[in-house]
Amino acid sequence: MKSAKQVWQTLAIPAALFGGMSIGLAAELNPAAVIYKLPDQIKWSEPDARGVQNAVLVGDPAKPGFYAVMTKWLKGNHFSRPHFHPNDRYITVLQGTWWVGSGPKFDPANTTPMPAGSFVTHFGKQVHWDGAKDEDAVLLIMGEGPGTSTAAEEK
Repeated sequence: MKSAKQVWQTLAIPAALFGGMSIGLAAELNPAAVIYKLPDQIKWSEPDARGVQNAVLVGDPAKPGFYAVMTKWLKGNHFSRPHFHPNDRYITVLQGTWWVGSGPKFDPANTTPMPAGSFVTHFGKQVHWDGAKDEDAVLLIMGEGPGTSTAAEEK
């Protein structure tokens, strides 16, 4: 009679082979119905002076029409300055904690943490600022373009 260990070893090899084959046999998707990019295929910009990287997923935020952009705020107290956008923007925090403030007075110590899974609406023409403190924050931002930004800091 075989021991339990021998039975598991006998079953493990065929299970591993079958599992590996099923990955290779994944169905091909019709590109007329579905297109996709895996995480390693998403093109991120280089970090800018504010500590931000962007990856445009759909549309062009500089032009009229719908857009979706992933934004990564790099850790290290990187913040935008008070500003507003002409149109509403809808933001989901995908990873990390994003810190949000409102009004024309820049004060990163007076911000509210938005952990992963949070949903935020930035209303058009309303002043806000935001960023990351001790960890990267990855956001999905959607809205109607143009997604321009107008400075509104109290001096």
